[in-house]
Amino acid sequence: MASNSTKTFTFEDIAKHNNKQDCWIIVNGKVYDVTSFLDDHPGGDESLISSTGKDATVDFEDVGHSDSAVEMMHKYFIGYVDTSSSVPTQVNHTQQPPSTQPNNVVVGDQSSSSGGGGGFVAKTLQFLLPLLILVFAFALQHYSKNKQITGDS
Repeated sequence: MASNSTKTFTFEDIAKHNNKQDCWIIVNGKVYDVTSFLDDHPGGDESLISSTGKDATVDFEDVGHSDSAVEMMHKYFIGYVDTSSSVPTQVNHTQQPPSTQPNNVVVGDQSSSSGGGGGFVAKTLQFLLPLLILVFAFALQHYSKNKQITGDS
C-alpha cells in the first residue's frame, strides 16, 4: 500500500469493529480488517473476536504463527493506529457495566480499630472457618464411634 493512501485510525474507531460482521485487530501498531478471514482462521473466529478492542500483538506472538500466516496478514492490512491515542493491551469482553457505588464503600463490616486491617479479618475467617468445620466433622465422627462402642457393651 502506498504511504499517501495509508490511513491512520484512532483506537476508539478501531474498537467499534468488534464482532463477526465487522472485525478489526491491532498487531504491532498496524490495523487489520480480518472480517473475511474469521471463518477460515485455524484457531476459530472467537480467538480473533476476543482480540478486538485492544493491542493484540502479545496474543498474536504467543500463539507462534507461521511465516506464511504473517505473510498472509498483508492482504488484511488497512492502516496504522494513531499513537497519540492509548491502546489497552488487555480488555475484558465480559465486562459488567460500571457500578454506581463509590470505590471506597466497604460492604459489610470488615474494618478494624487499627484502620486498614479489614481484609485481615476476612482472610483469617476464610482460612479458619473451613478448618473449624473439618475439626468439628472429625470430632462428631469420633464421638459417634465411641458412643456405638460403649452402647454395644
